[in-house]
Amino acid sequence: MQQKSNYPSHVYLNGEIIPAGEATISVFDRGFLFGDGIYEVMAQIEGRFFYREAHMARLRRCLGEIDIDLDVGTLERDIPALLEASGLTGKDCLLYIQVTRGVAPRQHAYPTGAKPTTLMYAWAKALPDINRTLASAVTREDFRWERCDIKMTSLLGNVMANQYAVTQGCYETLFLRNGVFTEASHCNVFFVRGGVVYTHPADAYILDGITRQVVLECCRKLGIEYREEAVAATLPGVEEAFLTGTSTQVMAIADIDGKPVGNGQTGPVTHRLQEAFRELKSAQ
Repeated sequence: MQQKSNYPSHVYLNGEIIPAGEATISVFDRGFLFGDGIYEVMAQIEGRFFYREAHMARLRRCLGEIDIDLDVGTLERDIPALLEASGLTGKDCLLYIQVTRGVAPRQHAYPTGAKPTTLMYAWAKALPDINRTLASAVTREDFRWERCDIKMTSLLGNVMANQYAVTQGCYETLFLRNGVFTEASHCNVFFVRGGVVYTHPADAYILDGITRQVVLECCRKLGIEYREEAVAATLPGVEEAFLTGTSTQVMAIADIDGKPVGNGQTGPVTHRLQEAFRELKSAQ
């Protein structure tokens, strides 16, 4: 494989750290055939992974949800060596972790005795102190399955939804299910009404994002009232809206389906949360 600048230099694959161009997997890996796997992404900021424990706990939980037995600690122990090989020790970067069920003859039921395939790689990525981008979003009915709480590698529904946003010249697609907003194609979504922050409850219809959890923590610290309640598609009384995610951080939404949210700028509540998020990153 020809190396390009947007690929990592090295990867961790099944316990070995090797040049990315030498990494291969079996065509019978269930991650390749079925998308039968779990992934995680976390950011290293000023030499430390932001909310590392929360990310690794979610990885463990999601692996348990699909009955993949793996000691995640074995991956954690090899992260420093991977960063060193990649020239990213102490540098701002993103780390991708993926675990599939492993290699087995193709059949739908879980195979017995398959050894999980483990993959990690990192790439340089310096996140801004505050994400000042004003996002445009479109809406679409949530056509995905009903276990969106599992951070699975089979992301075709999310990929299709994000591509829909791109074709509309937008950053994100916001999903609607039964007339209410759930989440976005690769972010969580929040709304502000009457100074109160609203976001869909962390049930099976959304991925409980780590940044989502951090924002709710910031609300508690700042004394901002929040409710884990779904907001109707008609956006009644909504003054502000914003997205959250590991690389998105906290990003204001300027308009939805071509209609401005509030005055189309970053609202005061969103701004306070962006500042609080920035301070948390500095204090970690």
